[in-house]
Amino acid sequence: MAGALEGRIALVAGATRGAGRGIAVELGAAGAVVYVTGRSTRARRSEYDRTETIEDTADLVTAAGGRGIAVPTDHLVPSEVRTLVERIADEQGRLDILVNDIWGGERLFEWDTPVWEHDLDNGLRLLRLGVETHAITSHHALPLLLRHPGGLVVEMTDGTAEYNRANYRVSFFYDLAKSSVLRMAYALGRELGPRGATAVALTPGWLRSEMMLENFGVTEDNWRDALERVPHFAISETPFYVGRAVAALAADPERARWNGESLSSGGLARTYGFTDRDGSRPDAWRYLVEVQDPDKPADTNGYR
Repeated sequence: MAGALEGRIALVAGATRGAGRGIAVELGAAGAVVYVTGRSTRARRSEYDRTETIEDTADLVTAAGGRGIAVPTDHLVPSEVRTLVERIADEQGRLDILVNDIWGGERLFEWDTPVWEHDLDNGLRLLRLGVETHAITSHHALPLLLRHPGGLVVEMTDGTAEYNRANYRVSFFYDLAKSSVLRMAYALGRELGPRGATAVALTPGWLRSEMMLENFGVTEDNWRDALERVPHFAISETPFYVGRAVAALAADPERARWNGESLSSGGLARTYGFTDRDGSRPDAWRYLVEVQDPDKPADTNGYR
């Protein structure tokens, strides 16, 4: 992919950590200029109070071969998003790739808790962070993306449309947020397709994000130590795997064939032939349906 996105301008909204950071880095590795946004900076942390910052992400993008530009942005504030897009327009004159990865809900949902027992303020905050931010960002960024034909919009979610349609996801609020983003991609596909752009929904598999690794008490170097406690974690993937999926989509001259569809990192790996950083090709959503959900013993043979 080196150089495949040379001259392309990308905005990864929500790139402080996790999938957003992995996507930004892989777009940079393919040669893109990548604007990375979030609320955690070296000067000020968000309520997450974690060490990852958008400046760190921008540095990783540049080190990978692209050009990373960090812009502190709260995507719940329309004026900040408008200012962000105006800056991209002034500096670049175009936007080729928009990745809506804003989330911030990990500490707000309650597992297997019905709506009448779930903390209402947290649930509504989750919906604002996971849904409203995407709508605000698309509203302001898409006119710039449509200035030139061939633009790509990636709506990041958790779960494919097929899987989420058949499965209850965590809680009422979490389920609603992730399903809403899937529908957003479909709606954007209907609006962007006739105007020469493509919109898709994309999900990683079981992501070895910074927070997930920390939760299991491991690092990327020794993540397999967690398998004794969580055997199905064997199917997990790095954030760079879904990043390579976005880069492959952006470099595909026939990406319009995916317009409005729900995609996964593992599914796109089969199509485009990329691998995770360890050379494997995990297919988590097929694994969930065929191994984990039927409560079979963990066995990734044939799934990565």
